[in-house]
Amino acid sequence: MKASQIDNRQEDIFRGRLSNELNPKHEMMILSRMIPWSDLEVEFSDLYQSNSSVGGQPPKPIRLMIGILLLQHLHNLSDEQVVRGWVENPYWQFFCGYDFLQWSFPINPSSLTRFRNRLGPDRMEKILSLTVSVAVKSEAVKVKDLKKAIVDTTVMPKNIEFPTDSKLYNKARERLVKLAAKHGINLRQNYNLISKTLLRKISGYLHAKQMKRARKAIKHLRTIVGRVVRDVERKINSSQKVGSSVNLSEIFEPILTQSKRLLAQERKDKNKLYSLHEPDVHCISKGKAHKRYEFGCKVSVATTHKQGLVISSQALPGNPYDGHTLKPALESAEKITGVEIESAFVDKGYKGHGVESDPLRNHTKIFISGQ
Repeated sequence: MKASQIDNRQEDIFRGRLSNELNPKHEMMILSRMIPWSDLEVEFSDLYQSNSSVGGQPPKPIRLMIGILLLQHLHNLSDEQVVRGWVENPYWQFFCGYDFLQWSFPINPSSLTRFRNRLGPDRMEKILSLTVSVAVKSEAVKVKDLKKAIVDTTVMPKNIEFPTDSKLYNKARERLVKLAAKHGINLRQNYNLISKTLLRKISGYLHAKQMKRARKAIKHLRTIVGRVVRDVERKINSSQKVGSSVNLSEIFEPILTQSKRLLAQERKDKNKLYSLHEPDVHCISKGKAHKRYEFGCKVSVATTHKQGLVISSQALPGNPYDGHTLKPALESAEKITGVEIESAFVDKGYKGHGVESDPLRNHTKIFISGQ
């Protein structure tokens, strides 16, 4: 189903138009006229199905969704905060294409998460290139300023608790038990009460520095998770032999794979599983006194040297060496801006980058901190 359109053609005798009442020199009014909304609607129209026979509520307008995303990043707000602020701010409503004041929430905040997942990295680059073109058009940045860039990496923390073995084991057991109950699988035992008692004991042992008792309790909890995993696998195999119409193997495969990975991983293993709902989380050493480690995803960011305008942003799976990420970061920045970068400034973590020895990038000069 195609996205709906914002229709401001019909006059309202009881309400005036926002375009007649708001300050035309306000920054949001000026910005709304600079963005090519029609081009974006054509670019993002293939996110939706063209078949009108598909049931469900019609999708929200593309301008509304992209406008809320831009407002969210412009003011550094959460999904709930930007939706609540949209209702209270008429300038935000006009920026998103509405010419009459709206009194209700435009979307559910959870819709933003699903829309971001639909976009993907390529369309996010399209939105980033849009911000750069608007900055050049408004003369906030000159074209020559795009030739000098600062490149650095940071960590984007994920929304997870501090990972501990006991919490991860119990969460895996809880997910298996709930999924089994949902699909009518009768387990031998769900271990709800004993797991709750073990978690309380482990917390007390660790607080009292009684490490031997804590390790024994964690081992007991790990054994319980292994029992539940094997019990679920047996019941799935027996139901498939009987000839169940539902393919339980595909339903339980993700959580069973995660549970087995938790049971198999050791303390010093690499690429450990730190969260069940965010399996791509990595433990990255920051080397700082106040926070030695952060759990999230490594990100490479390129900004203009003078104004600090972001011209490239890349998520880096794993924990690659900074020097190996410099060339892709420069190529991404040039793709988004359409301008070749002549000078790039980096810190000492980029030593051995090998960019200047590349014959295809002989137009870029790299300056390392302290040079």
